[in-house]
Amino acid sequence: MSKIIGITMGDPCGVGPEITVRSLAEMSAADREATRIYGNLATLEAAREALGLSVDLQPYVVDLPVEGAPLAWGSLSAVAGDAAFRFIERAVRDAQAGSIGCIVTAPINKEALNMAGHHYDGHTGMLRSLTGSSAAYMLLASERLKVIHVSTHVSLKEAIGRATTERVLATIRAGNAHLKRIGYEHPRIAVAGINPHCGENGLFGTEDDDQIGPAVAAAREEGIDVQGPISADTVFHRAYSGGFDLVVAQYHDQGHIPIKLVAFDTAVNVSVDLPIDRTSVDHGTAFDIAGKGIANHGNLNSAIAYARKLVAGQASRKAAS
Repeated sequence: MSKIIGITMGDPCGVGPEITVRSLAEMSAADREATRIYGNLATLEAAREALGLSVDLQPYVVDLPVEGAPLAWGSLSAVAGDAAFRFIERAVRDAQAGSIGCIVTAPINKEALNMAGHHYDGHTGMLRSLTGSSAAYMLLASERLKVIHVSTHVSLKEAIGRATTERVLATIRAGNAHLKRIGYEHPRIAVAGINPHCGENGLFGTEDDDQIGPAVAAAREEGIDVQGPISADTVFHRAYSGGFDLVVAQYHDQGHIPIKLVAFDTAVNVSVDLPIDRTSVDHGTAFDIAGKGIANHGNLNSAIAYARKLVAGQASRKAAS
């Protein structure tokens, strides 16, 4: 397996180019040699100038054309949305071919992506489509709290419908397998309830009893150390305090709010159950500060570190087999 990670620079009008350049500049020589940037060289050079850095970018860039590059910072553009898609598409193909071991994605803008005719709800749906995967799960990882989601970019009404026994069970399995892969011998998993107080025995809804409880029971029968459903107003605190290694959140905000509260600048977005590895920053394109050289690249550094851990794990598993 390749030890090279591929960073997609994200929307050319957002902060992705500058945080990518800053992270590259801070890498050791060895890490830089094990890095490829999928993006547009002219845009990355403009970001380098905005940052006042002298790092040589050309040897590390898979240069893909963008009409009119560099585009205006902070602008919503179909051209930029299409470019962001093409950067990811090329990285996915290289990951499938084995020339890179993990993709690290800088932020994209969903509106720009859809303006360009690429109708995805975000990176996870796009990667699922590009790889032909039947499922993929979003896992947000920080040092003290990790959360995997049953559903993400859908309405709350649709999220309740998606919290089926089958999907909740599949999410538990995916989270358990991922934690084992990164070194947890016996992951301790908690499943959040979907209704207040898990429905209070049907007083506030029956989904927890009818849909989520049976999934937890089935996972326990498979030998997974999982508890739930547990009321969402306490389970994240219990996990953050060390009681659980992972929480299964039923929908986007249920999982995103607690982890962004405790690890806004360090949480890493990980795609689980894809045939390729991918990590990402957990923030947006920040058009309001793009091109000003003030964007914080700490989250990207965390995503890169997690990617290198996954790549090292690939090599270890291959050697063991």
